[in-house]
Amino acid sequence: MDNRNNTIAGWVLFAGICALGLTIGSSMLFATHAPEKPGYPIEDAEAGGEGGESAVPLANLLAAADPAKGEAVFAKCAACHTINAGGANGIGPNLYGALGKAHGHVPGFAYSEALKGIPGNWDFASMDEWLKSPRKYAPGTKMSFAGLSSAEDRANLIVYMNAQGSNLPLPPVEEVATADAAAGATPAAEGAAAPTDAAAEPAAAPTEAAK
Repeated sequence: MDNRNNTIAGWVLFAGICALGLTIGSSMLFATHAPEKPGYPIEDAEAGGEGGESAVPLANLLAAADPAKGEAVFAKCAACHTINAGGANGIGPNLYGALGKAHGHVPGFAYSEALKGIPGNWDFASMDEWLKSPRKYAPGTKMSFAGLSSAEDRANLIVYMNAQGSNLPLPPVEEVATADAAAGATPAAEGAAAPTDAAAEPAAAPTEAAK
């Protein structure tokens, strides 16, 4: 009888040890670790949506731009702006003849102080920067548009806008040194040194003959 009781007690003890082991093991396996910073990681939308900078000068992009493509890009602006002569203001001002005019030039439109306070007139460079990121060009602007990341889209839109009542002359195209041109200049420079070496050798002959 005692042996039977001891056996039962042993099994009960063994079961308790197993249960305790399982509890400790599961707590270690499913343990949660608090992050260093609470919340979820969010990518920088400003950096992610801006795109890469164009290596082509703005003047060259404008020279190659297509106003018809710019009109298609303007469809993104049409919900807030008109661009026809005498067009009404909407959420944004009418943009007819905007290039060459002062920032905040449309009478009666409630521009933000951030934009209205920028000195100078709209030119190609300032319009390009504005279209790339209105919030960076004029911090505090009321314009909610995030901007156009494509340099080609901006150039197409600018030449289209320029054709709508501004007609400013485009800046001259800039010369851009290409990698092929730079590589071609190196052999020429090396070849130019050869006549110097060749000329130096005959120069020694008269001296030796004089002896």
